[in-house]
This record gives sequence, structure tokens and C-alpha cells, in this order.
Amino acid sequence: MTFEISQSFFFDAAHTLQREIGCEGSARVHGHTYRGEVSVTGAVDPHTGMVIDLGQLRLLVAQLREHLDHRLLDEVPGLGIPTLENLCAFIVQLAVLSDVRLSRVSVWREGIGDRCDFRFE
Repeated sequence: MTFEISQSFFFDAAHTLQREIGCEGSARVHGHTYRGEVSVTGAVDPHTGMVIDLGQLRLLVAQLREHLDHRLLDEVPGLGIPTLENLCAFIVQLAVLSDVRLSRVSVWREGIGDRCDFRFE
């Protein structure tokens, strides 16, 4: 049997974004409440009864929030252009450094309905 274990989190951050559509508001500094979720998929370890210790995911989330919460995303080293896609990629990079093998990363802005999912294949 395969299970997916997830940890959800949120962060508040500001950014600017150069776009072709809806560009006036995006070009100004503005902020969002972002929701995120990191997931690990796998079989249960018979010795621990877990796919992953949720403590590991919580440590990863704490690191993510340290880098992203109440930040100007334009200035976060290694993030690049502050798009949902780059936020997912940034989370993947931090997970690799933390030795957490994620199967899925999601970032969304519930207030406006935007979402990005990254799935490992």
C-alpha cells in the first residue's frame, strides 16, 4: 500500500510582478496570503509505522516560513521571479537540502483562486 503524508502551512508575503495582462496592479508592491503543502508518498516503514516522521515535514515547513513569511519575495535569494511556479521550485530546492524526498509541492492563493502543483515523476 502507498500513502501520502502532507503538511500544510501559510505565509504572508509581498512582491511585484511584470505581466502582460493585469499589469498595472501587479507591477506595484502588493501582498498575498499564500497557502502551501508539502507531501511525501511511500510505503509504511514496518519499524516506525510511518511513511515519514511528521516532525521532519514540520522542520521543513519551519525553514520555508523563515525564508518566505513576511518577506518581499523579490528579494529572497534563490527564488527568482516571484511566481507560483518559482515558489514551488524554491520549496523543492530547500527540501532537497533538508534530505526530505517530497512527492508533491503545492502553493496557492486562496483569496484569488490561483494554484500551482509540482509533482515528482
